[in-house]
Amino acid sequence: MREIVVFSGSAHRSLATAICQGLGVPLSSVELTRFSNDCLQAQLQENCRQRDVYIVQPLSPPTQEHLMELLLMVDAARGASAAQITAVIPYYAYARSDKKDASRLSIGGRLVADLLDAAGVDRVITMTLHAPQVHAFFSVPVDHLTALGVLADHFQGADPATTVVVSPDFGNAKTASQFARLLGLPVAAGSKKRLADDQVVIDAIVGDVAGRKAIVLDDEIATGGSIVELLDRLAEQGCTEAAVACTHGLFVGKAIERLREHPMITEVVTTDTVPPPADWPELQVRSIADLFAQAIERIHAGESVSSLFDGVDPSLGPPQPRLFD
Repeated sequence: MREIVVFSGSAHRSLATAICQGLGVPLSSVELTRFSNDCLQAQLQENCRQRDVYIVQPLSPPTQEHLMELLLMVDAARGASAAQITAVIPYYAYARSDKKDASRLSIGGRLVADLLDAAGVDRVITMTLHAPQVHAFFSVPVDHLTALGVLADHFQGADPATTVVVSPDFGNAKTASQFARLLGLPVAAGSKKRLADDQVVIDAIVGDVAGRKAIVLDDEIATGGSIVELLDRLAEQGCTEAAVACTHGLFVGKAIERLREHPMITEVVTTDTVPPPADWPELQVRSIADLFAQAIERIHAGESVSSLFDGVDPSLGPPQPRLFD
């Protein structure tokens, strides 16, 4: 088989290093240069000719900076005659821009997918897209991974008589139901209306939360506004305490202050799809590096990636045989 070469931009080198440890290959160097006119240049420091190149770069803040680094590295790999170029994007930020729900509105999720295609990407590996339909924006194969199993491992042993999984909104309720199934817990959901990027209203809780501990599951936490609003409604419904879990822990703005000091929160659990904040030692961080390393190994060997999630999430696992009359 062709040799694997892995590169990383400046977004999350520690994750790229951990993925390479799982693969048993070194992380190859990239020289990123900024010129006096603020333009970036990327030079790959390892031979790419007829090799399978994997570029690890989550689109974490500063998002535009990291996106441009990724595009330049892909272009450099294509110019260096790479056999196949895979963009490993653990956090695809523009998945939140997935529809035109106002006049003259851009759809960033589709545009960034087109940019990656134009740059020369042959495949994308990502995790927990904010909107699953963003998968269809790409004209190249996409391997969509999930951290549900990794997060569920953290909460194994939770008592179904006293604990409930809660989704902040109905859009995430299907994922929360799968998470609850893994833990053998009941599920509830909030009825959320978003007024602005950092302002939401949750006007109702569907499900029984009175006298129970909540495990609040969300795909992404940015400012923490949705979580705090949800916790206020849960407290009104008689919920006693809450653990908060998410795949993408951005924790921007006042998020750390809001969550660390909230009286209902017992712990916050996230993964390392983006770099965790350095000033929050109590934050529980579960690594997804091995999951990405296994996915890369399977892709390189021509094996099934969906089988990684057999029994975890039916929507991402292998198709099940149907019985016909």
